[in-house]
Amino acid sequence: MSSIVEAAEKPIRRQIKSVEDQPPRSIAPSPVSRVVTTVVLTLVTLYFLLPVIWLIVASTKSNSDLASTFGFWFADMNLGTNYESLMSWTQGLFWRWVGNSLFYSLTAGVVGTLISTMAGYAVAKFVFPGRRTMLAATMAGLLMPIALLTIPLYTVFNAVGATNTVWSIIIPSCVSPFGVFLGVVYAQTSVPDEVLEAARIDGAGEARIFFTIVLRLLTPAMVTMFLFIFVATWNNFLLPLMMISSPELKPVTLGLYGMISYFAPDKGAVMLGALLGVVPLVILFFTLQRYWRSGLTAGAVKG
Repeated sequence: MSSIVEAAEKPIRRQIKSVEDQPPRSIAPSPVSRVVTTVVLTLVTLYFLLPVIWLIVASTKSNSDLASTFGFWFADMNLGTNYESLMSWTQGLFWRWVGNSLFYSLTAGVVGTLISTMAGYAVAKFVFPGRRTMLAATMAGLLMPIALLTIPLYTVFNAVGATNTVWSIIIPSCVSPFGVFLGVVYAQTSVPDEVLEAARIDGAGEARIFFTIVLRLLTPAMVTMFLFIFVATWNNFLLPLMMISSPELKPVTLGLYGMISYFAPDKGAVMLGALLGVVPLVILFFTLQRYWRSGLTAGAVKG
């Protein structure tokens, strides 16, 4: 008897839940707004997905197929040939380039996130001489293009004999004015002063407060910082071009540039390399998207 009652109540519960999930009628969007929103979101989705689809299709084609067939549909499957060409041209270094990019981006992301969080927390929660100047310098750094700093960075690293080393890529990538700015915003809105004062009254030192309390409160925000620094380091091209001359130390962006700049490149192999080169980024975003979404909204509401 109870099973019959539960079966009869299920449709009613679903209907009640659907009604509860709907916004109040006074603020609910009109049918026209829903249609327009759906159309706009569909167009935006296509705008972002079509280049990826084209890249997947192009990675299976030869040079002649790329010029003579429809761009968004497959021709003769030359995937194996393109992969062999990619490995042959790169002398087997392609996956090492991908590993180099992972190493540079992960190291810069972890260290840069920690530095940005510490600097942002200090500016947001402490009063010290030069605080406003530091914040103004951080804001000025947001307006300065990274390409403008490449030659001065090369001059400094060349003077100390650090060019053509992993440090010439990692050290500049760890410094992120945008990450510091995010750290300030998130620390101001996500770290209550009452919690810090309570920890100090209990006898906790500043280092213990930061590593045991602040880092936990800022974890979603730190994921956002990490992703920004990771992607910026992965996509960086001009800095490795100036700093790195050894093929074994090249990131994948610089390695593929050398292949495409060849006078008669195998374009299908280059497309395959570009496709394989973004797979780690896709995996990273899918893995951290839950924390990233919460991190983007962490500084949106005060209190």
